[in-house]
Amino acid sequence: MISSSTTRHAAHPRSTTALSLVLTSALTSTLALAAIGSPAAASAQARLAPATSGSTSCGELFDDFAYSSSSDPALRANGWTVRTGGGGPGIDGNTWSAANVDFPGTGSAQTARLRARTDGTPAGTVNAQMEHQRKFFEGTYATRIRFTDAPTTGADGDHVVQTFYTITPLDFPNDPAYGEADFEYLPNGGWGQTSAAMFYTTYETYQPDPWVADNISETDVGSLDGWHDLTLQVDSGVVRYYLDGTLVAEHGGHVYPETEMLLNMNIWFIDLEGHTGGTSTYEQEVDYVYYSDEEVVAPAEVTRRVAAYRASSTTHTDSVVAGACTAPSEPVPPVVPAEPAPAPTAPVAAVDCTGLRPWKAVRSYRAGATVTARDHAWRAERFTWRASPGRSARWIDLGACGTTS
Repeated sequence: MISSSTTRHAAHPRSTTALSLVLTSALTSTLALAAIGSPAAASAQARLAPATSGSTSCGELFDDFAYSSSSDPALRANGWTVRTGGGGPGIDGNTWSAANVDFPGTGSAQTARLRARTDGTPAGTVNAQMEHQRKFFEGTYATRIRFTDAPTTGADGDHVVQTFYTITPLDFPNDPAYGEADFEYLPNGGWGQTSAAMFYTTYETYQPDPWVADNISETDVGSLDGWHDLTLQVDSGVVRYYLDGTLVAEHGGHVYPETEMLLNMNIWFIDLEGHTGGTSTYEQEVDYVYYSDEEVVAPAEVTRRVAAYRASSTTHTDSVVAGACTAPSEPVPPVVPAEPAPAPTAPVAAVDCTGLRPWKAVRSYRAGATVTARDHAWRAERFTWRASPGRSARWIDLGACGTTS
């Protein structure tokens, strides 16, 4: 069982030469509800919207990984890419191989298995990663995953990372449209931890060199060797992390995602400092992946839905379409007769725009969000993405910016 203590950690480096520097912000909601059965955890569960039974109108993804190999054409047809080549995260000079991904087992017991190995050199360090299409945003993400503390071959002690996460491509350093939400398990420690630890991290953005990250992160110390249920809820400005049905971290404010994300899992090495010789191989297994678009689904309901898919012999379904529910097309305004000019009214007081961020086309905004544009303050009437204040009925003009005194 994991420790009930929760600590902040510095933003973890993506390479061994990176400089760690975190730009943190105050949390807007209660964190570290790791104690099973605690009143705080129960309260958090009570805040969940009732989960419906059956498919949602916004679409679902369920994948039970019924594939023959990493080269199975059905794998790519179903939206997955198995990573190959070089690049980060991890050790400069490491690589990623499709040969490190396979699908052992049969029926509902079949899994996606990802392996990483190292001989203590960059060239001898080979990782594994699977990623789905960039079309996921607000909703519920879930998986059942087997973390491992010991290598399958070779000596133990390497700083390996086993993950399930969402991410947006970083187009340039400190890209404001970037987003990331991570479950990252380190069985041998790392990033300031000397023993097994799970990191729950939500990013606003970062720059890779020198490493500067703007994120919020929580750490639970203790072994998680074995199978675990992970649930991530992204909804109404809050990102919630659940481990085995218990709320363990809750992040909001400026780190909340703003655009569609990829759904990923990978296993890789932070550095080579813990290696003691020979070749060591580590693995993680993923039982299934589930996502419900624009719906908050409780962990127990996720389990029920997965069981229902399996009972019907469904190994894969995907009805998620990016923006299908969150960004409907603008309605065509009706033609109405001209009305007489209204009687003069008292001038509207200037709006204090202090603290309001300027509108950006790359960001998405939920109903009630306020921004500045064209020297005015604007409030989003409903979810909007790329709709410009002053040119879209999705925005309400609150008035010109100025001093209120």
